[in-house]
Amino acid sequence: MTPIPITIITGFLGSGKTTLILNLIPQLPKSYKLALLKNEFGDVAIDSQLASSQAISGVQELLNGCICCNLVGQLSDALEALANEILPDRIVIETSGSAFPATLAMEVNRLSRSTGKYVLDGVMSVIDVENWKGYEDTSITAKMQARYTDLIVLNKWELVTERRLEDAEDAILALEVDPPTPRSKSDKGWVDKDIVFGLDAKLAKGIGKTSGHHHDHEHSSEVEVLSVTLISASKAGVDVEKLQTLLEEPTKDAVYRIKGILYSSMTPKSSDGSASTTSSSTLGPPGRSRYILNWAFGRWTFTQVPPPSASTTPLASGTATPVSSGQSTPLPQGEEPELRLTVVTAKYESNMWKKRIESSGLVALKDGSDGALTVQKIA
Repeated sequence: MTPIPITIITGFLGSGKTTLILNLIPQLPKSYKLALLKNEFGDVAIDSQLASSQAISGVQELLNGCICCNLVGQLSDALEALANEILPDRIVIETSGSAFPATLAMEVNRLSRSTGKYVLDGVMSVIDVENWKGYEDTSITAKMQARYTDLIVLNKWELVTERRLEDAEDAILALEVDPPTPRSKSDKGWVDKDIVFGLDAKLAKGIGKTSGHHHDHEHSSEVEVLSVTLISASKAGVDVEKLQTLLEEPTKDAVYRIKGILYSSMTPKSSDGSASTTSSSTLGPPGRSRYILNWAFGRWTFTQVPPPSASTTPLASGTATPVSSGQSTPLPQGEEPELRLTVVTAKYESNMWKKRIESSGLVALKDGSDGALTVQKIA
């Protein structure tokens, strides 16, 4: 069983969390099941009714309490209900800004270890810049909250002066969290799904296609995107030990996501040292296997998945134009590259990472043979 990725989104009441979540839905495949676990003070399920009407597959609520303290014991039951009744591809936990994300993240990790059903994918905090309900001070609590947040989203910044926006960003920097918590501006409550969500088996099917979704909307993006392809006819598989060295390098304020698919004859390890998980009990013969990589804010997982069947569209067709000093035999039409990655960086960071990937030798084949490595900026 593949663990269900969990994304935690926190922020004070009215900061725009629900709007942000609803704006993520049109960016997802129609067949993708997103479940929502909400925790707000009160006893009226207005937001849940709104969420249910917007094609979210299922909603659970924990009301009249804080999910990080007196309601933490109910988290397991709520997640279990969503997992069993909805069979979601991902669960989003939307919680009040009063919640302490460290406690919640640790509880999700505990449930992950004890049940094997879940994996924490990321923690995001939404700040209402107009009304400034966020990291308003430099107290120990504020610093701890920022330290356990993977991404800070500045919302409603279009409604304030440039000076007020700078004041909000200065307050975040004053927390002196090392490394600094990365931040991104929403566009009227819209944030690119490539920042918020990682990659799982259901989303993997879209990676081989040109990332046209970066151009299909009218929103300006706060990210830059690289497409990395390694093509070889030798079917030697990727050197995952070298690749894991590369995955250790990015800081979470420079690179938001690395997602993709690769073939390897070795079992790659996730950032916590565990072996890859398996999304199916029928994966074909032993040996060279296919894996999904999901790198998010300094953490990464590998999930073994079946190769595409003859009746399905492969992740990448092998038609990408190779850029390499060596010679490489083109792949037959319909076969996948040995590796295909999408790297989502902060603004002005993609050029440096393009050069690093091209020159490091850390994206390579296991047998040392030459492959055709292409690194292109696509957004």
